[in-house]
Parts: sequence; C-alpha cells; structure tokens
Amino acid sequence: MYIEKRKFGKDAKYYLVHSYRGKNEVKKIRKYLGINLSTGKLKQEKKKAEREIKTKLKELSTQIFNFSLSKKQIEKLNNYDKKIKIHHLEGWDWKKFTEQFTYNTNAIEGSTVQLKEIPGILRKNKTQDFEEIETKGVAKAFEFIRKTKEEVSLELVKKLHKFCFYGSKHFAGEFRKVEVVIKNGAGEIVHTGVPVAQLNYTLKDMVGWYEKNRKKFKPLVMAAIIHNQFEHIHPFQDGNGRVGRLLLNFILIKNNYPPINISLKDRGEYYYSLQEYSENQNLKPTIEFLVKQYKKTLKQVTTKKRKL
Repeated sequence: MYIEKRKFGKDAKYYLVHSYRGKNEVKKIRKYLGINLSTGKLKQEKKKAEREIKTKLKELSTQIFNFSLSKKQIEKLNNYDKKIKIHHLEGWDWKKFTEQFTYNTNAIEGSTVQLKEIPGILRKNKTQDFEEIETKGVAKAFEFIRKTKEEVSLELVKKLHKFCFYGSKHFAGEFRKVEVVIKNGAGEIVHTGVPVAQLNYTLKDMVGWYEKNRKKFKPLVMAAIIHNQFEHIHPFQDGNGRVGRLLLNFILIKNNYPPINISLKDRGEYYYSLQEYSENQNLKPTIEFLVKQYKKTLKQVTTKKRKL
C-alpha cells in the first residue's frame, strides 16, 4: 500500500492505494484520506484506511497462492461441479478402478506395463523389476488413500511417495535436495520446480492454504487447485506426477466423491492444463479436463447413482 498525493490548486488531497493482482489484470483499491493533512493526521488516517482496505480485500477476492480469484470467479468454477453426476463405487468397482488408475498413472510417466498385466502383478508376492515394484506401490498408495483418516499434510505427501517408490528409488518418501526442471519431447524446458531453498515454505503454504480455504470451493475445484499447485512446486526429485494424482483423488474421496482416472490417451491435454496454471494462473482448463475425465472414468466401471 502507498500514499498518493493529488494537487488541486493550492490544496492537496491524500489517498491510500493498494494494487493487487487479479486473474488477468492488476487492480487497485483507492481510499480517500483527507485534504491538507498534517503528518500526524495523515498517519492516523492511513492506519484506519489500511484496516478498511484489508477488510474489503477479504470480501472481494481469495488469494490462490500467487494470484487472486473474485467471488464471481470462484462461483463460476464451483458451478462446474453441477456438470458431474456423483456415482459411488462398490466393491468390485474399486478393484477395477485401482487397476486402471495404476496402469494409466504409471504409463503417463513412461511405464511399459500393460493394463492386462496389472492384475497378475498385483497378485505376485515377489516383484521382478522396478516397473513391477512401482505398479504394486501405486496400488498400495491408492488403497491407503481410500481408507486413511489423515488430513492433507506434508507427512501424508511423503507417505504417498514412499508407498509408490519404496524399493525402486533411493529417495522414496524424501523431498528433493536438488533443483529440477521438466522438459518436453524436444528437450525444451517447460517448467522449473520451486527452488530447494523455498521448498519447505511453499509446501507448508500449500497445506495451510488448503486448511484455510477448503470450505470456499467444491471438492472438484479444491482437488484441482491442490493438485496443480503440488505439480507447480514439484517437491520430489522424481515421481511428482503420480503423487499429485493420488493427492487429487485423496481430496475427492475424503469429500465423498468418486475418484478420477486420468487417461494416458489424454496426456497431452492434461499437460496443457498444468502449463496453463503455472504460466497463466488459469484454472479453467484443468477443471474442464477433470469433468471430461470424470465422465470417462464412470463409463469404465459399474456404478450406482446416489445423491450427496
């Protein structure tokens, strides 16, 4: 916030101005302080105006990490929830979903295990290679998020990573101590993870923001925001995609919503939605993408419709 002085002939009018970033533009709130104010009076009026502006900001918008959404924008995002029908999976449905989710979420990251191989691998007592280890690990992690009573926390995130990669990666369950970049097929850098020096702060900020704002958003929107922010941070040396998709489903399941299977076939659109969030603070592509994936998921498993 800063004081703006405007001359009107021999008089001087004072305003307190606060600039803040909206979704696509910089906006300003200007509060009139008075005319021809003494230093003491100006200081007094400034304090009052600061309180009023802070109150108004809370009413006008919600901070989403490094950008803001107005009440109207939040309402529009929450309305996407009406485009999905809530179906609840039953016993066999969960088994089928777990196999499909495990296949797709690993395949997105380059696993060569085929969908038809998943049931056999999950029945094995001993695994043969790292791909089988990670197949069983992701399935165990998904079973964990179905049953756990835990809340979103840094410990939960590390636990999910350890489930997925224990036995295949030496850093399973540990946040990275190195810088990371994400490259496309042409070798071009498309995203840089949060610097290691800021990693702990940004992760704690993510968890704290979730706790503070969870009631403002429908579960589908909240799951999308946390998933995208997690991927933006990229807290692990490897395995962020799989943990992020587990975290997405953890929030949905915890709120009595069925899970979402993000299909390998739709990987390109999925990556585009993540890039739109990181580069342009645009959540709409992710929400629209998840609605489509929801509909595809529910066609793949036998479901029973039930109103929440």
